[in-house]
Amino acid sequence: MVELPPFERFYEQHRDEVYGFLVRRLGRDRADDAFQETFLRALRAYPKLRHADHLRAWAFTIAGRIVIDEHRRTHATVELPELPAEDGRPAFAELEHLAEDLPPTERAAVILRYGYDLDYADIGAALGSNASAARQAASAGVRRLRKKELT
Repeated sequence: MVELPPFERFYEQHRDEVYGFLVRRLGRDRADDAFQETFLRALRAYPKLRHADHLRAWAFTIAGRIVIDEHRRTHATVELPELPAEDGRPAFAELEHLAEDLPPTERAAVILRYGYDLDYADIGAALGSNASAARQAASAGVRRLRKKELT
C-alpha cells in the first residue's frame, strides 16, 4: 500500500495528462471548466482516501464521469425543429394505428424518424440518448412491425 502524497504533488503529477484527456473528449473551450471540476472533486474526496494505489486511474475516473455529464448536459439542451404537417394531420396520427403496440421508446423513434423525418441525432436528443441508440430503437420498432404484419 502506497502512502498518500500531499494533494499538490498529486495535482502536479496528473494535471497535464488529465487536461489532455479532457481536451480530446470535449474540445479546448469546454475542457477548462471540466478540468477545474475534476480537481475540485478530487480535492473534496482526497482526505477520505486510505492509500495512494491507482491515483492516476482515480483521477481519470473522475474526469471521465465529468465528460459523460457534460455530454448529457449538451444533448439535453438541443432544441428540435418545428415541423409543419402538410395535410393538417400530425405525423403521429398517420402512424398511430401501426405503432400503438410498440414499446414507448421504439414507438417514439419510429414516429420521429418516419413520421417527422428527423435524423437519428435529433431523435437521440429527444429520447435522452444518442444517435446510435435512436437508430437501434427505430430499427427494432420496424422489425416488430414487420413481424406483426407477417402474422
